[in-house]
Amino acid sequence: MDWKWLFTSLDGRINRAKFWAGVGVMFVVMIVAIILDNLLGLTFTPEFPYGWLYALATIVLIWPAIVLYAKRWHDRDKSGWWSLIMLVPFIGGIWFLVECGILEGTRGPNRFGPDPLG
Repeated sequence: MDWKWLFTSLDGRINRAKFWAGVGVMFVVMIVAIILDNLLGLTFTPEFPYGWLYALATIVLIWPAIVLYAKRWHDRDKSGWWSLIMLVPFIGGIWFLVECGILEGTRGPNRFGPDPLG
């Protein structure tokens, strides 16, 4: 798998497996940042487990998340702008999860490229 392309380029399509792999990588990065914040004492307050590394990781992962989500929407033959559906409280997150994480992509080529399973 080409990780650089997966996290940096808005072109193309990805299937559900690559989507979940990318989400998993970002999740692991966030967990490691939380652990390091706590081990190094970089948390904002003792009661709040997040710190400077977590904040930095969140900022750094904004672009890879946008790219990952857009490619998955492309596989569903929709614009990456559909990611904005997550701004709708509650329903938007569920819609996003179903569309990008559960439903199969468009079979065969579409306007965003060839079928990633083809």
